[in-house]
Amino acid sequence: MITTAQFPRMFRVRQKFPPSPSLDIPAVLRQQFESQGIVASLKPGVRVAVAVGSRGITNLQTIVRSVVAILKAAGAQPFLVPAMGSHGGATPEGQTEVLAEYGVTEQAIGVPIRASMAVEKIGVTEDGVDVLFTVEALRADGIVVVNRVKPHTDFQGTIGSGILKMIVIGLGKHAGAARCHAAATHLGYERVLRSVSRFSLQHAPILCGVAIVEDQFHQTARLAVLRTDEIEAREKELLAEAGQRMAKLPFDEIDFLIVDRIGKNVSGSGLDPNVTGRWVHGYSSALVNEDNARPFIRRIFVRDLTPETHGNAIGIGFADFTTTRLVRGMDKKATYINAMTSLTPNGAKIPIHYDTDREAIATALHSLALADSRGARIVRIADTLSLAELEVSESFLEEVRKRSDLETLSSPAEVQFDLSANLLPLEA
Repeated sequence: MITTAQFPRMFRVRQKFPPSPSLDIPAVLRQQFESQGIVASLKPGVRVAVAVGSRGITNLQTIVRSVVAILKAAGAQPFLVPAMGSHGGATPEGQTEVLAEYGVTEQAIGVPIRASMAVEKIGVTEDGVDVLFTVEALRADGIVVVNRVKPHTDFQGTIGSGILKMIVIGLGKHAGAARCHAAATHLGYERVLRSVSRFSLQHAPILCGVAIVEDQFHQTARLAVLRTDEIEAREKELLAEAGQRMAKLPFDEIDFLIVDRIGKNVSGSGLDPNVTGRWVHGYSSALVNEDNARPFIRRIFVRDLTPETHGNAIGIGFADFTTTRLVRGMDKKATYINAMTSLTPNGAKIPIHYDTDREAIATALHSLALADSRGARIVRIADTLSLAELEVSESFLEEVRKRSDLETLSSPAEVQFDLSANLLPLEA
């Protein structure tokens, strides 16, 4: 077995991303709600459901509070609806807690939260897919759907995770999400999202969407208020922009990726395949052949879960190695509900796991069967959302020095472990 002395030396690197201009969020949203005719369409006293649900969105509280303030100023009576499929353990209380973790509470926003898992069937698509919709939003006179637009973690296409997905999966709740995932096994994910969202846009009282695009630093780069008649077309454009702005690993060929943490607050899949190149096979993926997937990573070691994921370890199945502490920290019920709602049981599989980081790393390096393990191409990241700064092995040194988009922050040094044989924290 490989010893600590045979571990490659590591050094810190910073990716140079173009900065985004800062946005005056309340002013931008107010201007767009007015210019898009949303404010003028509101009658005094109308009840408007503001649908919120995705985790990990920067400035979410400010965005939601601004939307609510605009609606109130127009004479409407807004309230919040958790727009989530199986998040929060697929319970009203759990989904309300998820919103609270990101600062979206009744006290912070100043309006009530109406959480329920109850849905109503509002029709059937041309493909025969039942369209389910949360009753709390259906009871409103109008619905504003707030979500970030970004590449999806289960498939690749011209739409991803955004307003359309929030309408289908979030406002369909657990029952609607399960129906759509099941239909996607036969029809394909994008086809189902398009057909169900089109039906909902025609038959549910949706006023508009508020689309958020983030940059490589997860800061708000763009806000777009979309009328119902333009959501589908505009979301395609915003997805392309989000893909260009999305942070990625700086290398296509990696022997060994060390990920400090995974979680639902990092990615819907826990370990974002848009970063790792490891996609969900079969049911939810549009890809049937991943031979050309980039980056190509031979081994992945996941060290732990984020506190915010509350034990939901979805995505751990895409790793090759993990730790006993991660396995012990799993909430298997939440993980399995997530996996089976999306019909991706492989995302919940438990990999080979060891009591210490040192043992897991040594085993992973041994499994690569390299002539000299100190020449392994290793990358260490905090998570798949935090890619501005990372650690890389000495074998990348010459390449890093030649690239204008990378900056060396330290000299190569031996890997350091604590007294428990676990890696020292990755410095912020």
